[in-house]
Amino acid sequence: MKFVIVGFGRVGRRVARVLSEEGHEVIVIDPDSEKAERAERDGLTVIEGDGSEESAYESVDLASVDALGGLTGNLEVNRGACAIGRAADCRVVLRIDADVGEGEYDEYESEVDEVVYPERLGAAGAKTALLGGDFNAIADLTEELSLSSLMIPEGSVAVGRRVSELDIPSDARLYAHGRAHEPMSIPLPQTTIEPGDRVALIATPEALTSVRERLQGEETP
Repeated sequence: MKFVIVGFGRVGRRVARVLSEEGHEVIVIDPDSEKAERAERDGLTVIEGDGSEESAYESVDLASVDALGGLTGNLEVNRGACAIGRAADCRVVLRIDADVGEGEYDEYESEVDEVVYPERLGAAGAKTALLGGDFNAIADLTEELSLSSLMIPEGSVAVGRRVSELDIPSDARLYAHGRAHEPMSIPLPQTTIEPGDRVALIATPEALTSVRERLQGEETP
C-alpha cells in the first residue's frame, strides 16, 4: 500500500517508520528541513513543504495513494492536508488535540474517514486508522504489548469519570470505548464512563493486571 504522512514529529515519524518496516511505500511531507533530513536518513521519500498546500503534492500521484494522514501538531494544517487527500479519493485520517469540543469533533469527523487523538491513543491508533480501522492491527506494533477488553461494572471507580481522567498505568493506553451493546470506537477525551461500558486497552501484560484491578474494582465507601 502507499501512504502520505503529513508531519514528521513524534506521531508522524513513528507511524511512517512502522508502515515502511511493514513494506508499504511511504511519502513524508514536512516543511522543517531538520525533520525532512531525519526522514531521509530513515530511508523514506521526503517532500519538504507545507502539507496543507496543493503545491507540496506536485510530484505525488495522489490517484495511487491509498491513505493520507494529517498528523502534525497543527489542526488547520492537518485539515488542509486531509481536504487535498479527500479530493483525490484517498482515505484520510485527521489528528486532533485534547481541547476539541464535541461539536467541533462532529464537524471534523464529517470531513474525514477517521479522527485520531494521539495524546491518548498513541501512534498505534494513527497507524491503525490509516490501515482501515482494524483495531487488532495495533498488536503488530510491538510483541511486548497485549490487547485486552473489559466491561466496567456498577460501582467501579471509573464510573462517572472522563476517559482522559482514568487512573491507569503510564505503560497502558485505552484506545477504544463503547456503550453496552454498541460498537467500540476511539473515544473523545471528555467521554464519560457509565456502568456496562466496554473499554479496550493496549498495555504490557503486567500493566493489564493493574488496569483490571483499578477499572473493575469497586469504589471504597
